[in-house]
Amino acid sequence: MSVVDLVMPKLGESIMEATILRWLKKPGDRVEEDETVLEIATDKVDSEVPSIAEGVIAEILFNENDVVPVGKVIARINTDTESVVTPSPQTPPAAEPRRQEPYEEANLVEEIPYQPSGNTQAAHGSSGVRFYSPLVLNIAASEGISMAELEQISGTGQDGRVSKKDIMAYLEHRKSQPHIPVAEAASEKITEKPAHTLREVPVPSAERDFSSPAVLGGGVEIIEMDRMRKLIAKHMVDSKRTSAHVTSFAECDVTHLVMWRERVKKEFEKREGEKITFTPLFIEGVIKCIKKYPLLNSSVDGDRILVKKNINIGMATALANGNLIVPVIKNADQLNLTGLTKQVNHLANAARTNKLRPDDTTGGTFTLTNVGTFGSIMGTPIINQPQVAILAVGTIKKRPVVIETDQGDSIAIRHMMYLSLSYDHRIIDGSLGSTFLNAVAKEFENFDFHRSI
Repeated sequence: MSVVDLVMPKLGESIMEATILRWLKKPGDRVEEDETVLEIATDKVDSEVPSIAEGVIAEILFNENDVVPVGKVIARINTDTESVVTPSPQTPPAAEPRRQEPYEEANLVEEIPYQPSGNTQAAHGSSGVRFYSPLVLNIAASEGISMAELEQISGTGQDGRVSKKDIMAYLEHRKSQPHIPVAEAASEKITEKPAHTLREVPVPSAERDFSSPAVLGGGVEIIEMDRMRKLIAKHMVDSKRTSAHVTSFAECDVTHLVMWRERVKKEFEKREGEKITFTPLFIEGVIKCIKKYPLLNSSVDGDRILVKKNINIGMATALANGNLIVPVIKNADQLNLTGLTKQVNHLANAARTNKLRPDDTTGGTFTLTNVGTFGSIMGTPIINQPQVAILAVGTIKKRPVVIETDQGDSIAIRHMMYLSLSYDHRIIDGSLGSTFLNAVAKEFENFDFHRSI
């Protein structure tokens, strides 16, 4: 029998794992080459995995909702068409991962020893060291269980260890009896510094699927985060932890840019079959300034600065469900305004219809976010790692401003907009950040009203 391994494909340079959303085939089903076998999801985009050969599904090694590293074998295909494959459920795969439960995570750290107080040492062996798994510690921290309480829980695991089953049973008992007395001796001893202090392990909550949000007493509604929301939250926190964020602001007069677009938009749509928005105009100006200040198009690798030669512009796009994704225009500096417009529209539509490819969200070197789309006059965007800068453009408003003319100063109604640039202060100081930002503002202000399309 000839068997081919189907592995989790590599979906981008920074993507190391993917979640299995849905198996479209089961053991015993026949598949054609390039036929979709399963749907997967990464922190960037959802995708499909096709069969690499024609044959019959012989074995599925992972369940739905499992998180699988890139390159791991996820299924096996019998390419011997004369063989009849019968699923063998009584022979489970040797290393099949468990389905994630509440308070459960795939990549927990090693068990952490804790030195209990004197009163509990006898109950847990002469060594005086009681081990708690990261899962148990995570549950304890989430439910507000003190270490004194944790010491009093009888463990049914090996060597008397507290298992998930033990602590969940304790929680159920505590709910029925809210005030559980803790031995006074243990309370006194717990104030002493333990030999091994409990270190906080940041573990995101496990994925759960609720058909409707749970409503609790006290006027509080709890809504479970979906997978994408949790990943966005993690990336934003990681970015703030990684980069020293600084944000600079500038104001610019975009009257010429607004009037030019208003004048040509109908002709442009008729000629190109595409609507021209402000986004490609902004990207065009940003590209010109990046070429003058290439350090804004870089990343940090330890003590090294990696200046990117390719200019790949990410454009933050809001989805219908309120989540955010950043598709990337590759080699944006090689496109003219028409090409930029078509790329912007294509990626925005693909994002909103869930048709982005994994490669569409990787490789960005600088990001633009239009907070003005939703009426904000300015924002303080968070850097999209591993980039070092992100530009936010606010809403365009008409305001009376003082302008200089040959006849002297005068007050005129102009289209004004605020820009805000967040940059990584590890390598970009205020002088460079502000210089770049003002160069972008000048590029927008000096837009050629008489240019052709």
